[in-house]
Amino acid sequence: MADRKPDISGKRLTKAEYAVNFTDLHPPLDDHEALVESDRCYFCHDAPCMTACPTSIDIPMFIRQIQTGHPKSAAKTIFDQNILGGMCARVCPTETLCEEVCVRQVAEGKPVKIGMLQRYATDRAMMDDKHPYTRAKATGKSVAVVGSGPAGLACAHRLAMHGHHVTVFEARKKTGGLNEFGIASYKAVDGFAQKEVEFVLSIGGIAIEHGKALGKKLKLAELQKNFDAVFLGLGLQGVNALGAKDDDTAGIEDAVDYIAELRQAKDLSKLPVGRRIVVIGGGMTAIDVAVQSKLLGAEDVTILYRRGAAQMKASPYEQDLAQTKGVKIKHWVAPKKVLVKNGTAVGLRCDYVMDVKGKLVATGETFDIAADMIFKAIGQTYVDVLGGALALEGGRIKADAEGRTSVAGIWAGGDCVAGGKDLTVAAVDDGRRAAESINAFLRA
Repeated sequence: MADRKPDISGKRLTKAEYAVNFTDLHPPLDDHEALVESDRCYFCHDAPCMTACPTSIDIPMFIRQIQTGHPKSAAKTIFDQNILGGMCARVCPTETLCEEVCVRQVAEGKPVKIGMLQRYATDRAMMDDKHPYTRAKATGKSVAVVGSGPAGLACAHRLAMHGHHVTVFEARKKTGGLNEFGIASYKAVDGFAQKEVEFVLSIGGIAIEHGKALGKKLKLAELQKNFDAVFLGLGLQGVNALGAKDDDTAGIEDAVDYIAELRQAKDLSKLPVGRRIVVIGGGMTAIDVAVQSKLLGAEDVTILYRRGAAQMKASPYEQDLAQTKGVKIKHWVAPKKVLVKNGTAVGLRCDYVMDVKGKLVATGETFDIAADMIFKAIGQTYVDVLGGALALEGGRIKADAEGRTSVAGIWAGGDCVAGGKDLTVAAVDDGRRAAESINAFLRA
């Protein structure tokens, strides 16, 4: 991100302003608050919240354990299904999952704060020096896990718990995947992603090798030869094309890369940000990069989305969050042409569009919007680094309900598989289920 334009620079705010802007979005509950909130739960027998949770955590059980003064037992109930329950409590869209179907929400419009209670319990358990699980006797079997994101870590932990030795291969120099590089900073403060990685690895039996990218320094055939099973948690490496004229011009950046740089920045004042920011997209990445740009000192931040608010992948809560932070959201607009000056993007020409029988059609009316920085947040794609070695479906790896791919001995999970929900919690569920399938395979 060198050679910036004059209107793109750091040090837009004071040190104190940066500190305030990037504090915890939801300060944790204290003991009294957790007890009061847990007392609101009806402990439903046919708990809809549990059904709505992708990892099927026994929510009524863990809330009752908090209510009776046993937060570490509550954490164990959570970890049994979701070993990354701490991060999921921070980033999971609970407002559209467990809390949306909470009986309190249906009856009163105010659900039990399930996510906050989950964070309360898991945080207390992670403060304990003793890991909540003990490894089974070593089986002598070894498993290769490619990717140290939520799916890979969840899979590795469960396999290690069963007594298998796991080697995790990670392309980056740091462990954590999406949780380390792709989550908004104000959602996971104080280096929580790395604290959770340390917690997961503390069970033992898991080795991490960094700088090992599949298809480059790492070959699938070698993994199949050297390990008893392989799990692929590759994530998504490609970025969808903008589809506008001159969309390869300098000044148009990938939102995911910018968020990753922000997450790794030791001094936010040194991170360049424009005065006028335009973000293209309607998902969580669009919201995250837009809000963080505003918090970094951008004066004007606008999200452009081709459909209406109801069609945005970002939840209504996240949309409201963006707007309360000063981000503008323009609906029913699509980029038509990048405006270029001296070889650099200075704005966009956009079409107003409308839905005609399910297809977007330009109305014929256009507008120009100026920008110092333009971020693409229009989705990522799976890059087949395996050269067709595994069957694909819908552009991603084809896998069954247990994560088994078209090749015996190879499992996959997370965003790289067909039908992936692009949610941290769903990736964790994939990893855990695949690990149980691998364990059964190794013990057969």
